[in-house]
Amino acid sequence: MGVVTTDDRGPGDRTPGDRVPKQDRSRATRQRLLAAAVACLAERGWAGSTVTVVAERAGVSRGAAQHHFPTREDLFTAAVEYVAEERSDALRALFPQGATGDRRAAVAALVDLYTGPLFRAALHLWVAASNEEQLRPRVTELEARVGRESHRIAVELLGADESAPGVRETVQGLLDMARGLGLANLLTDDGGRRERVVAQWAGLLDDALG
Repeated sequence: MGVVTTDDRGPGDRTPGDRVPKQDRSRATRQRLLAAAVACLAERGWAGSTVTVVAERAGVSRGAAQHHFPTREDLFTAAVEYVAEERSDALRALFPQGATGDRRAAVAALVDLYTGPLFRAALHLWVAASNEEQLRPRVTELEARVGRESHRIAVELLGADESAPGVRETVQGLLDMARGLGLANLLTDDGGRRERVVAQWAGLLDDALG
């Protein structure tokens, strides 16, 4: 028997408190599915993350899940993209005027993008895409977009002038380093070493960017 949600009930089952615009209910259901998909992917990996598992975690019926995302690939690529956008927005909110006065805080925030459940979920998606022909082009496109957005955010936060020789490569090197720290953090808590590396990179960026 499927999980009953507000969207699944008939008119006679609803109470006055349920009178939420249909569009808002649909958006809320979609966001619950996306958040549940990322959590499942981070915890269970690709093999253990099915539409049924995600729907149960989100508290919606499988039919409702498939209404929003017809295929498993649709669900998980959309989930990683959605949370990446949310994290980007949150990162910008931390430094609404940029962070050129505190590059260490900016570097630490950028590194944090690669040490949370989003990165873990994305990693599982990458591994799955390496073996799933149907999934690979979608994940490749997603990763390219996320990478470009991360680079733009880094340039804004650091106040980097990419017209200067070597600056673009310096920013990209920072993001590559952050990704490496994220990988190191998958098996053990790498917080202590990460703090020292962040401090060193902040100093290098001050010298390189002026």
